[in-house]
Amino acid sequence: MAASTCKTLEIPAGNSHHSGRASAVNEQYMSHPYPIQPLNHSYLGSGIYELLRESLITGRFQPNDRLRIRDLAEQLGTSVTPVRDAILQLAKEQALILKTPRDIRVPKLTVAQYAEIRSIRLALEGLAAETAAGLVTDAELIDLQACIDRNIAAINDQDLSAALKCNQEFHYALTTIARMPVLAGMLDSLWMRTGPLIAQAYASFNERMAIDHHWEVLDALKRRDGPAARAAICCDILDGNQKMVEYLQAGESRA
Repeated sequence: MAASTCKTLEIPAGNSHHSGRASAVNEQYMSHPYPIQPLNHSYLGSGIYELLRESLITGRFQPNDRLRIRDLAEQLGTSVTPVRDAILQLAKEQALILKTPRDIRVPKLTVAQYAEIRSIRLALEGLAAETAAGLVTDAELIDLQACIDRNIAAINDQDLSAALKCNQEFHYALTTIARMPVLAGMLDSLWMRTGPLIAQAYASFNERMAIDHHWEVLDALKRRDGPAARAAICCDILDGNQKMVEYLQAGESRA
């Protein structure tokens, strides 16, 4: 793809007016302190945990954001107890940091922590992609292509939230196709810790950086070429590496 055709994602500013889905997302969250989806009260206990987990994975929270239990409970229309329980569980998984009972933060990774997680992701997601190549069905290939198409549409619409969701779905789909639920659980923990960082860097990715390696993974899966699938997903992880490191280094220099 020629460089002139690449589109750069922008994080919508709180006081800007945007068209399409991005505008709808902004309006939805404008009256609430946290950019999270409404809660399904039929599944209160697990629902709050899943809601916060997904918000972390898809980058709705930013590194070092402070979460207040009472504010979250009020926004979700629940008591503080299930919110506290969910936050404690996420803290055990190192997806949140409890500095004090009243100071709950989204992790702000160091360069060293990011490098370690990146290395683990390369190993786990590479294994998932290589294994998936030998097991993928035609229906799963169609689903993966549809996911890429949705990601491109979100980028063209400047809808960062939707683009991040599609990106996460593509990576997670490889563990599902590989029939590796244990690996999926390990990857889930890593994505909760890096989702806010990925969101910050993803906003400056162009379409080539965000999508091209996904096409390469899909092509390798179609050919049932495991090593090529592993190489493509690892290139995808590494392609945005420099921007993430630059973001982290800038934060460390300001500290």
